[in-house]
Amino acid sequence: MNFEPDWTPITQAFQNIAFSPEKLQELQQQYITDATALWSHGLNAGPVAGDRRFANEAWACNPAAAFAAQAYLLNARALMGLADAVQADPKTRSRIRFAVEQWAAATAPSNFLAFNAEAQKKALETHGESIAKGIANLMHDIRQGHVSMTDESLFEVGRNVATTEGAVVFENELFQLLEYKPLGTKVYERPLLMVPPCINKFYIMDLQPENSLIRYAVEQGHRTFVVSWRNPDESLSAKTWDDYIEDAAIKAIHVVGEVAGGRQINALGFCVGGTILGTALAVLAARGEKPVASLTLLTSFLDFSDTGVLDVFIDEQAVALREAQMGRGGLLKGQDLASTFSFLRPNDLVWNYVVGNYLKGETPPPFDLLYWNSDSTNLPGPFYTWYLRNTYLENNLIKPGRLTVCGQKIDLRRLDMPAYIYGSREDHIVPVTGAYLSTQVLPGPRRFVMGASGHIAGVINPPAKKKRSYWTGAKLPKTHAQWLQSATEHPGSWWTDWAAWLKSHAGKQIAAPRAFGSSRYKAIEPAPGSYVRAKA
Repeated sequence: MNFEPDWTPITQAFQNIAFSPEKLQELQQQYITDATALWSHGLNAGPVAGDRRFANEAWACNPAAAFAAQAYLLNARALMGLADAVQADPKTRSRIRFAVEQWAAATAPSNFLAFNAEAQKKALETHGESIAKGIANLMHDIRQGHVSMTDESLFEVGRNVATTEGAVVFENELFQLLEYKPLGTKVYERPLLMVPPCINKFYIMDLQPENSLIRYAVEQGHRTFVVSWRNPDESLSAKTWDDYIEDAAIKAIHVVGEVAGGRQINALGFCVGGTILGTALAVLAARGEKPVASLTLLTSFLDFSDTGVLDVFIDEQAVALREAQMGRGGLLKGQDLASTFSFLRPNDLVWNYVVGNYLKGETPPPFDLLYWNSDSTNLPGPFYTWYLRNTYLENNLIKPGRLTVCGQKIDLRRLDMPAYIYGSREDHIVPVTGAYLSTQVLPGPRRFVMGASGHIAGVINPPAKKKRSYWTGAKLPKTHAQWLQSATEHPGSWWTDWAAWLKSHAGKQIAAPRAFGSSRYKAIEPAPGSYVRAKA
């Protein structure tokens, strides 16, 4: 999911606000009590507990810094309480709360060298070297255009990320289709097509061998294909949602089917890739085609009723502004998308790195996922504005016959193939409650699984690491909360559960192909291909 932030709806939310008198009085009384206690202790306020921004012992050893941190937390709590006390509709209250959270995160004393006891201590211990390194880090990030979350110099696509062996077997102006080399002598007769989000590079699914979902699928015996989206430049600035459905998703489905000898295939969509895939299958169903035997949706929306925090940016005025700006052509810059997503979790994904990189002069450790996160992609304006209006604003995908896509009136109720639907418990981009709603849209046999952690870390959780857990449930009631009441928790990765499910829809095993592609679709270049290397 993806938005260049327009703060107009949020600033407007502050106009003519009123507070609950009862809550306001309670907040005032609590603030006076807490402030009196803090002032009575003065510079003997003690260490700050429960907030990792102030966890270093340097804060406890510096009375003035500890007092500043305690005072900041007191004021932040009071402001959040005021946001919750606003008498308004839920959306307005959410916007006010979001704005207050951003202010609170930005004004923490840990973000400023004058107040950050830990950074000051390090500057003294290094005789100012940490400050010099911090300035150098700042200048480097200004040149590259974004805050460094990892040491990007240590990674290279095709060298130590996106290394699973394969080849490009088809390409057009929107995507390259990658096929991966089987690791055994047998494969299942139904190949697997993966459709990643077009707002990021595909190699989130192929970071390194030990955490590659693509390699895992290959190891399970699936002849695996992946869409590698082109990073749009001005030549693609007029591309529409229909173009991405017809010339990318549907084309990929047809090519994989042809390479497999006309067989049905299995298909997987991740994030907005799942929305694109679901739309493409609805178009094909309207045409009387059923080329996909089973559907997997990973942290994807079909029903956009519950979109979480991103809803604060969406209303008619904001969408109309985007349509005026780029609805007929233009690009939404990848870095704008990346910045927006980072500010959804500002302490973890923005200020944490500001403090570490610039105040303490540290180089962030190597982390393949964060390297991928910084490798941003653009979006064509017409594609983006259609998506914004018809999904987040009007939720038209779930309305039978409401949308005409690629010349067809679409109805998701016609997607009656078995479906595996996955949501991450702590996902801030596709809330698990929103991912769950697909179980109420699709009519065929469905299995819903919830994994621990967030949008990416929950999905990229290989079994070998024996981390986290996942939940399953036989019944699919109306809401996720109802489902969770009877769900069963299992230790480890949901990948093993999905592998068992997919195996039951993959058909019999046949001899693995000796070459990539087919007589019509021959290997063009080795994986990961050239499209994935293009920078935004």
